[in-house]
Amino acid sequence: MILTSRNNPQLRVDGVSLAAPLGLSYLLQNISFEVFSGERIAILGPSGSGKTSLLRLLNRLRETTKGTIYLEERDLRKITVIQLRQQVTLLLQEPKLLGMTVGEAIAYPLVLRRLEQPQIQERLAYWIEQLRIPQDWLGRTEVQLSAGERQLVAIARALVIQPKILLLDEPTSALDVGRGALVLNLLKQLQEREQTTILMVERQLEQAQEFCTRVLHLQQGQLIQDLPATQVDWLQLRENLVELERLAAEEWE
Repeated sequence: MILTSRNNPQLRVDGVSLAAPLGLSYLLQNISFEVFSGERIAILGPSGSGKTSLLRLLNRLRETTKGTIYLEERDLRKITVIQLRQQVTLLLQEPKLLGMTVGEAIAYPLVLRRLEQPQIQERLAYWIEQLRIPQDWLGRTEVQLSAGERQLVAIARALVIQPKILLLDEPTSALDVGRGALVLNLLKQLQEREQTTILMVERQLEQAQEFCTRVLHLQQGQLIQDLPATQVDWLQLRENLVELERLAAEEWE
């Protein structure tokens, strides 16, 4: 079941396909949906279903093979990458600090936007406090951080931008339960306060069910379900995903 359209979508994905390397197959096939300001959307599906590829298209880390993506009715291809990423921020699973200290890495997007130093320091202090990042981390480099610590720093770097749209690829996968709950609570607060739109790839269905207001279910590169989270049969969805992952594992044996 695909949701019916409403007026004035913030994002519109219209018949989008993405070819795999060498063009021998498609990672995504004829995907269409609309996103409205302030939604919290979970992108679910088994491994290889195209979830991360879809996020990359929305941020123009990849370009569509067919179809068009619109941001507020403007073709993404007609928006410069710099302008687009000021509004649409992507947080991938493997964050890199690019040789910077933690403090420098969090502030770097604001430096690129040429914000005044007092404003940079204000935002930096706010998100460091909200995410409970210890002050002694600020001088550390990437090699001095654990995977979970790097992920938390990357979250801070994404949130400090205060984008209109956040694209998150399993944003709490390396965090402990307490840190993960803190991050999701802050994301909810941000969405409610600023009407920030969030699209999140998530493997933990309990987390998706609690956090998201809508579900996009991908399978073999196709959008097979687009439903409000309250209408999803979560038990059946879990059983389907477990079975698909089992079949995929058998193919590799």
